[in-house]
Amino acid sequence: MTGRLANIHLAPEDDDDDLYGGFDEYDPTQDVEALENDENLREAVKTGYGQRPHMQTGRGRPPATGRKPLIPGTSAGRMKTGRPATGLQAADSTLARPLTSVRGAGFTAHGRVDKKDGALGAKGGAVMEKKPEDTPEEQLKASERKVNELVEESVKLLAEGEKQKGLSKAKEAGRLERSIVKQREQGNIGDHNLDLTYCVIFNLATAYSSNQMYTQALNSYMVIVRNKTYTTAGRLRVNMANIYYEQGNYTQAMKMYRMAYDKFVPSHQTMRMKIAHNIALVLIKTGRYADAANQLERVMIERPNFQSALNLILCHFALGECDKMKQTFMQMLLISMDIGDDDRYFVNHEDHHSVMLQDAIKDDTLKQYEEEKKKNTEHCIVTAAKVIAPAIESTFAAGFDWCVEAVRSSEYVNLVSDLEVTKAVTYLKLKDHRKAIETLKDFEKKDSNITTSAATNLSFMFFLDGDSDQADTYADKAIKADHYNPQALVNKGNCSFALEDYARAKDYYVEALSIEASCVEALFNLGLANKQLGNLKDACQNFIKLNNIMAGNTQILYHIGDMYRQLCLC
Repeated sequence: MTGRLANIHLAPEDDDDDLYGGFDEYDPTQDVEALENDENLREAVKTGYGQRPHMQTGRGRPPATGRKPLIPGTSAGRMKTGRPATGLQAADSTLARPLTSVRGAGFTAHGRVDKKDGALGAKGGAVMEKKPEDTPEEQLKASERKVNELVEESVKLLAEGEKQKGLSKAKEAGRLERSIVKQREQGNIGDHNLDLTYCVIFNLATAYSSNQMYTQALNSYMVIVRNKTYTTAGRLRVNMANIYYEQGNYTQAMKMYRMAYDKFVPSHQTMRMKIAHNIALVLIKTGRYADAANQLERVMIERPNFQSALNLILCHFALGECDKMKQTFMQMLLISMDIGDDDRYFVNHEDHHSVMLQDAIKDDTLKQYEEEKKKNTEHCIVTAAKVIAPAIESTFAAGFDWCVEAVRSSEYVNLVSDLEVTKAVTYLKLKDHRKAIETLKDFEKKDSNITTSAATNLSFMFFLDGDSDQADTYADKAIKADHYNPQALVNKGNCSFALEDYARAKDYYVEALSIEASCVEALFNLGLANKQLGNLKDACQNFIKLNNIMAGNTQILYHIGDMYRQLCLC
């Protein structure tokens, strides 16, 4: 114990360093309890607005001089009982210093003046400030936003096929935009919004063109083209040329296309080639096939595409240039569709994420675009083969065989079967049924798409030859391969009709129409079946509907008249 206490040093009793020294010392000016005995404060409270006299502190120092002395926030020298004082009032001021928590709400320590004066009332309540009125510039800006909304609505309506409503919105936007321009000019307010004017007139011209109001559309386009402020407005001459082309005014169309072509710099190669293709179409319409071929050959060098290749083949066909037809057909087969790999549409059913992804993209806009592009490509190739086959060789069969072999050696080998079917159909048009049947029978063991097409054509040919049994057999094969084939159902119905089984034939025709409502063969034959069954009113309705689709057909008109005669309605 002695060893431990040896290291402890106690403070001497007479040490002047008191630990609590000065604890009770304070500035007398901060003594709140002594305020009621302060004579100076009492005098200031009595006067209510007087200047507090200078006072000496307990330490003999004058008060701080950086600000004026303050007094409590009372005006009558007595304590207010309604609410405590909220601040201190300067001696020479008429406003009390408000608390920051209520200043933002409009409160002050002053009483409220009459409401007519727009200040505070006697009870200190707040008066709502009036919202400042919009300036003329702000009002015009709001109107311009309204114009933009109308233009957007017009564009959406036109895209949805609501042409009349889209035109109405475009006209409304034009009227509002012109009123804005007039107000700016009269009031000298801001600058003219040229971009908005361009947008409004361009949309109006497009709406006129969609409604086939070509004169108004041309006038609207001319307003933009003639305005030198729009440096790129000359490109709109393409739209004007398209209108002239629709009107059959090929001279003006050619002029506008050439002027628009000159407006595009060489770096805009894609647009220049599209205009060059349109120029070639005008030349074809005017019978200048050699000039059109030269134009299209340049397009095929700069920007090869299937439509230009097909038009070039037609020009060579018109000029009788067999070698160039072959050359262009081979050049067409070298063009790639550039639609990507179909593997991205492969579905892994074990992967939930893959299934969800395929559900999202299986029929999206990109998929629809690819399908449309693929369909157009196949149409161009097959059409080109049908055009050149009879011309490039001594016989049609030899020419078609050359086209088939050319396609077989290209990336479009899947079109070989379609070309074979087309070959058989061509034989049928040439009334060479034997070769047509021989060609189609080669497809019986191939994939279902080709089988149903070949079987459908075979059924039709056997029916024309009067062999109802063979026609019925191949109709069954076609339906088995593709039950949703309306042509196969029509052939099956025809076989039942030939056997005088009209009720069953009617069922097949109705089923075909449920799959394809525009199948005119099914609708015509349904009318005949109803007529044979004695359903004269239904037959009459069938032929009237068909007449709306194929107006002026003599056979349809005859059956309508015959129905009226039998119904005693004539």
